[in-house]
Amino acid sequence: MLYRFAGALVACVAAPSLAAAPASIAGRWKTDDGKGIVMMTPCGARMCGHIDRLLIKQPAGGQLDERNPDKAKRGRQVTGLRIYWDLAPDGDGWKGEGYSPEDGRYYKAYLRAKGDKMTMKGCVAVFCRTVTWTRVG
Repeated sequence: MLYRFAGALVACVAAPSLAAAPASIAGRWKTDDGKGIVMMTPCGARMCGHIDRLLIKQPAGGQLDERNPDKAKRGRQVTGLRIYWDLAPDGDGWKGEGYSPEDGRYYKAYLRAKGDKMTMKGCVAVFCRTVTWTRVG
């Protein structure tokens, strides 16, 4: 009995501590407001997200990034725009950077997927907002 206990103890000490990897966020996600589809994909060793498609009526020539704080970027198309980058595993989710073309704000992003839902918490300074997106095929 002592030998089994000692063997188990050695196995626990010798085994590296493996934290569970967060659920995958790869794929297409419909935004909480139903205005668009965001595609989450690997970009190097991390994850990124871009606007795959807008589901709202767009002006002639397409929706532009009109509220970007950088005036030089206000003429770029919103469709195809990278809005998440540098997302790395962090506990049971992903942590990185985000951008909202709706209000032109950059923020710290925290994403966590569970089944067909993904919650995103975006924080600017101490002010945070959380939304839930739904996986689409």
